[in-house]
Amino acid sequence: MPVFDIGLEHVSLSFATKNIFNDATIGVNEGDRIGIVGKNGDGKSTLLRLFAGSQTPDEGRVSKRSGIAVGFLNQYDSLDDNATVRQAALDNREEYEWASQTSSREIVQTLLNGISLESHIGDLSGGQRRRVDLARLLLRDWDILLLDEPTNHLDMLTIHWLAEHLKKRWNSSQGALLTVTHDRWFLDDVCKSMWEVHDAVIDPFEGGYSAYMLQRVERDRQAAVRETRRRNLARKELAWLSRGARARSTKQKFHVKAAMELISDVPPIRNTLELKKMATSRLGKQVVDLIDVTHIWEQKPEQTTSESVSLEITVDNSETQQNDTSAAVKKTITGKRVLNDVTWLIGPGDRFGIVGENGAGKSTLLSIIDGTLSPTLGRVNIGKTVKFAVLSQRLEELEPLGKYTIKEVLSRYKTSYIIDGKETTPGQMMEKLGFESAQLMSRIRDLSGGQKRRMQLLLILLDEPNVLIMDEPGNDLDTDMLAVMEDVLDTWPGTLIVVSHDRYLLERVTDSQFALLNGKIRHLPGGVQDYIDICQGKIANIDSGNVFGTAGTFGTNKANGSKNGNNSDNAENNNSAEDPAAAKAARIAKREARKKMTSIERKLAKLATAKEEIQAEMAAHDPSDYAGLNEINTRAMELEEQIGELEMQWLELSETAEG
Repeated sequence: MPVFDIGLEHVSLSFATKNIFNDATIGVNEGDRIGIVGKNGDGKSTLLRLFAGSQTPDEGRVSKRSGIAVGFLNQYDSLDDNATVRQAALDNREEYEWASQTSSREIVQTLLNGISLESHIGDLSGGQRRRVDLARLLLRDWDILLLDEPTNHLDMLTIHWLAEHLKKRWNSSQGALLTVTHDRWFLDDVCKSMWEVHDAVIDPFEGGYSAYMLQRVERDRQAAVRETRRRNLARKELAWLSRGARARSTKQKFHVKAAMELISDVPPIRNTLELKKMATSRLGKQVVDLIDVTHIWEQKPEQTTSESVSLEITVDNSETQQNDTSAAVKKTITGKRVLNDVTWLIGPGDRFGIVGENGAGKSTLLSIIDGTLSPTLGRVNIGKTVKFAVLSQRLEELEPLGKYTIKEVLSRYKTSYIIDGKETTPGQMMEKLGFESAQLMSRIRDLSGGQKRRMQLLLILLDEPNVLIMDEPGNDLDTDMLAVMEDVLDTWPGTLIVVSHDRYLLERVTDSQFALLNGKIRHLPGGVQDYIDICQGKIANIDSGNVFGTAGTFGTNKANGSKNGNNSDNAENNNSAEDPAAAKAARIAKREARKKMTSIERKLAKLATAKEEIQAEMAAHDPSDYAGLNEINTRAMELEEQIGELEMQWLELSETAEG
């Protein structure tokens, strides 16, 4: 029996009719950084509760080494509503006590920023309570941290900070981390190994999320499992991990050759040009044009702050002043400016992702795009053929349908749809989104949160919109269901606009990403990492008031006249005040590494073609001609050697490109 700092020994546990674990033996030791994945309801949170001691197994036992301190972040906090933030998170310590230590000061300034320490827990929002509970945990010393969905309610910058904090919290051989999260980027960044919880067992995998996907595909392939659809989704996601834009600029978690062999027959994630053609035929040339748009949320005098602005606008009062020949009057609006003179052209087939801190105005921007909110200044031109659909964070649209079964709801729609060139029924679409045919008689109100989210997306797609706006679409979905949703969106031929704090999802389903910064929209040519670098001061924050999204070109900034989207140096513009020469040398090294990587990729493609030709030549050769076969085999081995050398060069260069 292996000895763990904390572990399960032959643990079995059942709830009602569901078997959660069956004779599970697994544990955690110092230095472990483990991510837990699996379907909703399969036991991920239960596993953490077993380790934390808040759940008792039916059989077996949970062992813990003497003196080990275990900290647990539950999905739902147990904070005292009557306590103040200072009492709950800081153990009632005064500022001079916690601010004197760099680590505790950073935690408080990051997680409790904007929250009064004298506020009562009962007066806080759900997101604020989550931050207080996380701060409470991180401000204490623990040997093992158990985190259940730690990224919930956190914006992208805070998620990035949390990942960095956890990586630096202990030395590599000290401390241990066990986390459940659907944020796949977080898993890849923080975790060194993965546990998959499924079918009452716990399967361990070496490496982060990317390596887990590779091993999972290989496991499924070797075992010849019958879960064909689940396996194909995993392979498609692995294809994106290997071929996607982000994979070219970040360190690979698995060997290129092994990954390429597994995905050799997987088609591209989506045919962008074909989807744009289809979108144009459905939408026409104009979708949504934001022209010189400014929006201010009006505030009362007592609510104004130093950041509030005043703006004089002309208001048309013709409806209320019918006898007045001069109905237009001037009015001064004072409040928070969330959009500042923005021009953004959104075209057919564009797939745009939007990032920004909480309160930056992302939801306001979406409301202006779909016409439900009129801007303070400027105009919004919406194409005549546009049909919007909005996947909101809330599930209010399903409430009126609560008493009906899924089958009754689906009967209101057409009997068949053409999707990806094939005739598809609503039932088949339902199954593609992870529902089983046996669930047709389930009532909408009885579905879980994740099932309701998928049903919400299904009904939206059945309405056949041509512009889809998604606000945090990953809420309530596990990693498998996120992959299912992404697969559905891959073949959706319309304009897609997504707001999300999930870096992986955002770059997976969109082709271009933008940041909403100080009321301006800025293109992120290097993906979400550019946004992180901007906020950390590694890239200059040049306001971008004009962004032209159509046909993949980006317009000029009125402030400085520079081209936003075509300046490849933006992603490398590191303004380090400490050592400008070193920063410049690093930027040059990164660019050179990426150029060489691109060249190697072209060479590998040619060698792959040559390899296929040699294999075909060998298959067609006279089997009795041993000398000829030996010559062909020698050439094949030399080719394999060249490919291996180039792959190793690519991996070495990827280290430089990332660093």
